[in-house]
Amino acid sequence: MSIEFFYNQSKKNISKTFQPKDIVVVSLGFFVCFFVIFANILVMMAIFMNRRFHYPIYYLLGNLAAADLFAGVSYLYLMFHTGPWTIKLTVYQWFVRQGLIDTSLTASVINLMAIALERHQTIFTMQLHSKMTNHRVVMLIIGIWVIAIVMGLIPTMGWNCMCNIVVCSTMAPLYSRSYLVFWAVLNLLIFMVMVAVYTRIFIYVRRKNHRMSQHTSQVKYKETVVNLMKTVVLILGKTDTRF
Repeated sequence: MSIEFFYNQSKKNISKTFQPKDIVVVSLGFFVCFFVIFANILVMMAIFMNRRFHYPIYYLLGNLAAADLFAGVSYLYLMFHTGPWTIKLTVYQWFVRQGLIDTSLTASVINLMAIALERHQTIFTMQLHSKMTNHRVVMLIIGIWVIAIVMGLIPTMGWNCMCNIVVCSTMAPLYSRSYLVFWAVLNLLIFMVMVAVYTRIFIYVRRKNHRMSQHTSQVKYKETVVNLMKTVVLILGKTDTRF
């Protein structure tokens, strides 16, 4: 079966030639991909070269930058295999295209949760940096990528609709609807965990701030509130915007 067959089956039209909107989308996509790749290379270089950043949280941020860099490369590959080029793809090439994107997204999402848990641990133990050893950080990062790669390979290994076109999804014509539901639920659960963790951090810091306000002047209290908001923004700023 060809890619065109699955797209026709899902009633998803593919233009035979590049339309003006296709050119705009691809051009904009190239620009965004190159910007993402360049920006994350700078982040990784800054963390690698600056010894002040050689702590677990920055290693995780560096890994997040690596995941985003990989995402930029994956979407760049997508730009070369989208629009009218999609019909020319073999089934294997289509799965490679989607697998790269799934792997990058999974690595980024899991890394975001790891950062949230690391921030939770350091704040509640009143530490500036986590006491996690470099060995554990490396093992955690390896674990993140192993899970991400497996998630990217699952459709290729069999969880697809090639043998049962009735269950094919409209969004991704070769993917089974059950797999997309599994993907969505998994990401929703991770998102809910992150929201719960950051909510607990905010409530904890707010209570600490309230207790401190009883022993400080009004001016000092206002400064503390401002610092609290800066801290929360800084913590949330360490996460990605994929959600």
